[in-house]
Amino acid sequence: MIRKKRENSSVPENSRRKPEAYCDKSGCAHVDERNREKLGSFSYFCKKCASDMYHASKIKVKSYMKMADLIDVNPNLLLMLQHFNIDFRVSDQTVAQLCTGHGISENLFINIANLYNGLGTRAHQPYTRDDLVQVIDFLKQSHHYYRSDKYPQISSYIRQLQENHAAKELKLLEKFFNEYFTEVIDHLDYEDNIAFPYFITLLKKTDEPGKCERYSSTEYGEHHTDIELKLKDLKQLLLKYVNIENDLDLRRKLFFALYELEFDLYIHSLIEETILIPAGVDIEKEQNA
Repeated sequence: MIRKKRENSSVPENSRRKPEAYCDKSGCAHVDERNREKLGSFSYFCKKCASDMYHASKIKVKSYMKMADLIDVNPNLLLMLQHFNIDFRVSDQTVAQLCTGHGISENLFINIANLYNGLGTRAHQPYTRDDLVQVIDFLKQSHHYYRSDKYPQISSYIRQLQENHAAKELKLLEKFFNEYFTEVIDHLDYEDNIAFPYFITLLKKTDEPGKCERYSSTEYGEHHTDIELKLKDLKQLLLKYVNIENDLDLRRKLFFALYELEFDLYIHSLIEETILIPAGVDIEKEQNA
């Protein structure tokens, strides 16, 4: 006797699996009404996705999400707020409310936040001229952070290690870092003195012919380098070759400072490569049409 396959019609509609209805993580396919929980106070995620998000920062930022909850998931967003010159006391404001209160483009803010969360930006997304002015201000703030915060901090940690240990590798470490940061400063000076003034001029819609002809977004892109890459060599030197013991607290602080600098330099490069340079090329095409 062939048994009839049980029909699913007797299963209550609200208990069937509805992936997109109950989980805000794009592409989730393993949730139902009984297997969901609230992450922070901004949205529902299935338990698996919520668990993943507590251990990683790849959450897609949306305008209705509360900024405090996003920071709790990914503290690196504090760096982003600092570069936007936004105070960390965000209260219960959503992303949209925070942007409105500080006069920042919501579209731009969300795209940069998604970069900090490990997500890419959509190719050739349109940005206004005001957006690009805000991008340049953001990048200038990050330059100040590298010069005035991270370089002195890391140099101080290396000097403290030298005071406590006689390992000759520490001299090499200091030399390597100072030479590396000299390259970083040269890169930042180039952007501050040549690239950014060019983009500001480009955004002013100048009618003076030939004013911007001696430089272009493409030339800036060709000059652009991934200045964060050499930090990997520095970390490898510390992990594999510097022969010192103890001082774990100080060495951990040095590692964290290097990782933070490397991460923010990487985002800095992504913003230039995925937002500023493509938008500059588009404006040049408009003006030359």
